[in-house]
Amino acid sequence: MLVHETAYEATVAETALGPIEFAVVGTGAPVLVVHGTPGGIDAAELMARILPRDGVSAILLSRPGYLGTPLDGRTTVDAQADLMGALLDHLGIARAGVYTWSGGGPAGYRFAVRHPDRATALVANAACSQAYRLPEQDLATRLMFTTAPGQWLLRVLAAHGGRQYTQGVIADEGDLTPDQVAQRVDEILADPAKQRFVTDLGPTALPDGRRRAGYRNDLDRFAEITSLELERITVPTLVVQGTADADLPPEHGWYAARTIPGAELLSLDTGTHLALYTHPDAAAAQTHVVEFLLAGAER
Repeated sequence: MLVHETAYEATVAETALGPIEFAVVGTGAPVLVVHGTPGGIDAAELMARILPRDGVSAILLSRPGYLGTPLDGRTTVDAQADLMGALLDHLGIARAGVYTWSGGGPAGYRFAVRHPDRATALVANAACSQAYRLPEQDLATRLMFTTAPGQWLLRVLAAHGGRQYTQGVIADEGDLTPDQVAQRVDEILADPAKQRFVTDLGPTALPDGRRRAGYRNDLDRFAEITSLELERITVPTLVVQGTADADLPPEHGWYAARTIPGAELLSLDTGTHLALYTHPDAAAAQTHVVEFLLAGAER
């Protein structure tokens, strides 16, 4: 179901709570698209490829510290959630769905807690729901992701894509056996939209100079989480979680699903952190996500 992206034109809104970079793609029910860690509006655009352009008005954004949205002291998860509300005010939108992934989870969850009358539905995909600390990385990984030469090399590899790059991504993002990795890579390479998603995701996931402030702030804030008060969420919630997620422990999804009243869990067996976009059952899962968001808009 993944579609080719529609070009978006990013701009910076001067909201009551400060500037935020955003773009709107498509027409229809409004949905806030909240990227992970690292990320930015470009990562939100990748997420929004599963949303129909003639049924959903996808509100792409960069969270504070990413790309065109300065951190400007808006460091807390609650400040990020409130900024999303201020963006809706700027756009003259009373209520919207929320579609969040990974490190965008805390802001999405807190938006639902703090602004329950403004959220029509919440889709939390492999989303951080508890305290999280980045595992210790080996020297090679640190050099690759945190140095300019390493980041340049990763961009080059992503631009060329191919089996080796895709295999590395799937192996890193999932707890799969070598045979399972090989099979998943075959499935991705056979689907141009999935392959393009994996290739395009690479540059958005680097903590480079345009994302470093947001990345570091996210890690500091996630480590401090004691409770996101998920039990207070009243908006219809769909939790999507792969069982073989190696990037964020699947327990984050399980915990959210059992703590949020009435939450629905969509579990993808052997799904990695990219399950919603690359799993063999991704098309059906994406359809369910879209239907869930649209049903919320009709309530």
